[in-house]
Amino acid sequence: MRATAARQASLREHNLGLVLRVVLDAATAGAPPPSRADVAAATGLARATVSALVDRLVAAGLVAELDPVPTQRAGRPAVPLAAPTGTLAAVGAEVNVDYLGVRVLDLSRRVLAEHVEHGDFRGSDPAAVLARLGALVDTVTATLPGTHPAARVAGATLALPGLVDARGGALRYAPNLGWRDVDVADLARRSSDTLRAHPPRLANEADLAARAEAVARRTAEGRPSFVYVSGEIGVGGALVLDGEIFTGRHGWAGELGHTLVGDARTLEQVAGQDALLRAAGLDPHDGVAALVAAAAADAPGVRAALADAGRVLGAALANVVNLVDVGHVVLGGTFASLADHVRGPVLDALRRHVIGAPWAAPTVDVARAGDHAAMTGAALTVLRTVVDDPSAWIVEPADAPA
Repeated sequence: MRATAARQASLREHNLGLVLRVVLDAATAGAPPPSRADVAAATGLARATVSALVDRLVAAGLVAELDPVPTQRAGRPAVPLAAPTGTLAAVGAEVNVDYLGVRVLDLSRRVLAEHVEHGDFRGSDPAAVLARLGALVDTVTATLPGTHPAARVAGATLALPGLVDARGGALRYAPNLGWRDVDVADLARRSSDTLRAHPPRLANEADLAARAEAVARRTAEGRPSFVYVSGEIGVGGALVLDGEIFTGRHGWAGELGHTLVGDARTLEQVAGQDALLRAAGLDPHDGVAALVAAAAADAPGVRAALADAGRVLGAALANVVNLVDVGHVVLGGTFASLADHVRGPVLDALRRHVIGAPWAAPTVDVARAGDHAAMTGAALTVLRTVVDDPSAWIVEPADAPA
């Protein structure tokens, strides 16, 4: 869909965001860097207006000018516009059952700094865990002045493995952590100078991983739709429609792991990481790497256990596909690591149980967003707020045009 420009002078902020979005979306979709003329054509704004807005975005470090490119038209060479590196720093942090992590991205989506600490946080004390995470955030962000002197922290988002109240921002329930009704944002602010200065947004880890996946799959032709399933200690899911996450009324959509399967057990109890390890005869604390190694070594019973779990997962996903009519499934997290063993059974189950399969065949593939995708998605959420309100980062002259 073609973007349209606001024409009123009072909507200068809208037009700034519109221009910035066109520049950043080109990089996200793998398109060539646009020139000012390209931005004008994409937005419907006058070229003079685009030029003035781009100048302000460049001065604020939100857009970078590349070397001029000769054109076949008369006049000066076109100057391509791109996302700058190392000017803004978006902090994505995560609490999961077996690790804490922080990843910092800039507007070009380059990783400026990151660190992951492994541990066992089942039944943990929220204050103690968030104090540890806060210290990790401060340690990671403290490295930025030495490595990226121009970087300014733009904000922070915290990924959590549970129900996050989108309206109030509290963590309502994270069963694998043993946390219920925890004011995570307040505890995080108390634990970190960075998070005190930049109060974190909270979101479900599967939703954020799906956001990272949606960005990784965006092309010049459009924004993707798919069902994302994230296997960690728990099993999370997210529905992506035209590149946007459907979160539901409270932000709780996608709790696939609590789908009832078979004899009233939940999917998580059958196909979660701990369940997979037990079915393979391994200790749940060994982690997914041990499971991948055992499957590769064709250890007795391991491949059969994974195939059984894949069939159950596929049946649960078939219910989702029948309900929402999105037939592409993306395997993330643990399931991505085990895709060679679970993808086939998942696809077979979808073909058997999705009612529309004869006319629109379901498809299954593996996540592209990389390791710890929720941390990436958390940082991308921060960057999205910059695009939505770039004027917060720009000192506007009183006579700037709309």
